Amino acid sequence: MLGERTWLRHYPAEVAPSFDYPKHNVAQLLIQAVADYPERPAVEFLGVSLTYRELLESAYRFANGLQSLGVKTGDRVALMMPNCPQMVIAYYGTLLVGGIVVMTNPLYMEGELTFQLNDSGAKVIVTLDILFPRVHHVKRSTPLQQFIVGSIQEYLPFPKNLLYPLKAKRDGQSLDIPDVPGVFRFKSWLKSCPAEPVSYPVDAERDIAMLQYTGGTTGMAKGVMLTHYNLVSNTLQTANWFIDAHRGKEIFLAALPCFHVFGLTVLLNYAMHLAGILVLLPRFETKQVLETIQKKRPTVFPGAPTMYIAINHHKEVHKYDLSSIKACVSGSAPLPLEVQERFESITGGRLIEGYGLTEASPVTHANPLKGLRKNGTIGIPFPDTEAMVVHPDTREPLSVGEIGELAVRGPQVMIGYWNRPEETKAVLNEGWLLTGDMAKLDEDGFFTLVDRKKDMINASGFKVYPRDVEEVLFEHPSVKEAVVIGVPDPYRGETVKAFIVRAEGLDVSEEKLEEWCRARLAAFKVPRIYEFRSELPKTIVGKVLRRKLIEEEGLRRQQGEEPNEKPDE
Repeated sequence: MLGERTWLRHYPAEVAPSFDYPKHNVAQLLIQAVADYPERPAVEFLGVSLTYRELLESAYRFANGLQSLGVKTGDRVALMMPNCPQMVIAYYGTLLVGGIVVMTNPLYMEGELTFQLNDSGAKVIVTLDILFPRVHHVKRSTPLQQFIVGSIQEYLPFPKNLLYPLKAKRDGQSLDIPDVPGVFRFKSWLKSCPAEPVSYPVDAERDIAMLQYTGGTTGMAKGVMLTHYNLVSNTLQTANWFIDAHRGKEIFLAALPCFHVFGLTVLLNYAMHLAGILVLLPRFETKQVLETIQKKRPTVFPGAPTMYIAINHHKEVHKYDLSSIKACVSGSAPLPLEVQERFESITGGRLIEGYGLTEASPVTHANPLKGLRKNGTIGIPFPDTEAMVVHPDTREPLSVGEIGELAVRGPQVMIGYWNRPEETKAVLNEGWLLTGDMAKLDEDGFFTLVDRKKDMINASGFKVYPRDVEEVLFEHPSVKEAVVIGVPDPYRGETVKAFIVRAEGLDVSEEKLEEWCRARLAAFKVPRIYEFRSELPKTIVGKVLRRKLIEEEGLRRQQGEEPNEKPDE
């Protein structure tokens, strides 16, 4: 299977199967953009713009500032911010000085934050005033010594900068930053730091650029060690896949958070590589996204399926001109076919499903932008990326059409988990990464993701993959969102339960959904239990938290609540 690499014949003519990836600091992407387009806007944020020259100068100041705080090569610096200029400056500034970026979710509560800071050993954190009380509270239980605290207000235009504190106060948010040792106000501190160029010469294949925490292929959160070479390689792989993108001409809509590795690669690093304009949104709000597309005319809009679902179902979507969108890649979760087709009809752009995981920087597969595209598949491997389906127990390669665990190998694959050699060994072997995802390969070299290995449902000995059922539910016109889990069943071992969010203004009964599914699925796959909700629990990226639903279901059953289950026939 590997020798044939049948997928190569479906590469567009403009995409070569192999490239030379430069072995330099990730921050060189920004430095090169400044050399070519110094006065082009690099970042736009709620009405304020920074040119490439201004962005690099700020990153240099940040790097020099870190050195004055005692940060050395290999030291970890935590960034806990949504999409905002301070995050971009701190990211490249940390890399310039040879530091290791630790991306931290702004939604983390104290327990999660404490674990990550202790595990990474970060002594410096960059955050916002509205998050500072939570961050400062964990100082005694973590290695944290220094806090660089910014404010959304710092990069807002007049009069938004004057109105922001009033709104924060009305929302009950404190913007107070104590004037105590070890706490620095981002913008004033930045101005006090010299702007002399700083660029640490890295060993790109060995030096870690970032620790990205993830639940990984199994178990508790682990720090994925991504090198400069990993991140640069995946950025260039992405750039070479988007064959219609032109340097110095593209506009990127950053509704995905860049503290997530998907947003970091396909938005932040990719935009810098192409000297594009990065339009930052601190969070995804459907109306704001629609207004931004109409006003800023972005050409590239990576996202998660829930983002495209929200746009498709917005009641006033037809009032907005979304025709600037040329290319979108959907990741983080499976993309239902109905969602893909409707979004393309609304925008006229191309929406392709891709696949990746944190351990691979993250992208390994995508459907081609030109030529053969197989809806419902994750596409074909990126340039210089090998992939195969292996037996989940023996790890022997499987044949075309057989379902097994997806394994990948390429320059974007991590070097391991931070301080976890045994867990690294369990998923990495001779460069091959076991993804924990079940998949199958077809005769054209396209891979179809069946589901997470751990999410497979065993109903009366039959294997049920949630995605099969969810695809059918998504096709129903009254279903906005659907997710399927396995729940304990005394007779079948496990049975299928579906959580449904109805489309706005539409209604559908349990009976109608069952009738719909029975006409399209084998009997053992048809959900026996339905639960209707107004929303589903999601990560900040928009990925449905299937585990959360399983935990809720387990707690409910412990408390003796009986499910409304259909009897077996």
